[in-house]
Amino acid sequence: MVLNIAKRALGAFAASILLLPLASPAMECVVETPVYPDAHYPQVKFTTSHGDFVVELNRRRAPVTVNNFLRYVEAEAYNNTLFHRVIAEFVVQGGGYHPDLSQVDEGAEILNESGNGLANRTRSIAMARHDDPHSATSQFFFNMKDNESLDPNRKNWGYTVFGEVIEGWDVVETISQVPTGFSEQLGATDVPTTNAIIRKVELMAP
Repeated sequence: MVLNIAKRALGAFAASILLLPLASPAMECVVETPVYPDAHYPQVKFTTSHGDFVVELNRRRAPVTVNNFLRYVEAEAYNNTLFHRVIAEFVVQGGGYHPDLSQVDEGAEILNESGNGLANRTRSIAMARHDDPHSATSQFFFNMKDNESLDPNRKNWGYTVFGEVIEGWDVVETISQVPTGFSEQLGATDVPTTNAIIRKVELMAP
């Protein structure tokens, strides 16, 4: 998904703050069975083509979102996927595509928890979605700066923040600087011209 940060065609990425995933059939929001329920602040390690980093998730503030993310981790759905949208000083987005540009298998859409008190600040991880506020599935992004425009306000839903990078931020910064261009296959701009690969995402031992 993308920021609109919505889930339409990737070509919409050209807009200033579109974090959209590709279009998918409408799905009902559901609550999943808890994944790793005893971990209130689970930490996950990203092993990437540019190095490793660690993200701490906040289940207390974003229980639905964290559970959803961990479900993909448990299923190894993020392994061998791409950071497919990179905009320096804005976002690094992944969780949607494999290196051959086939899509990650998406589960059901989830409840938007953007009013949880967590802001789209530098180092935070948040969910990408379509215009529908409750349309997030698998795609996520890292905020490369304080993106107040992505937070909720009295008129609009925001983008749900559910954790932050606690180790290896320099790796994410390196990824944010990779060359990008237009992808004819995706019909999108801001796509890395050399793959930035998520080799593995795994839950770390408590």
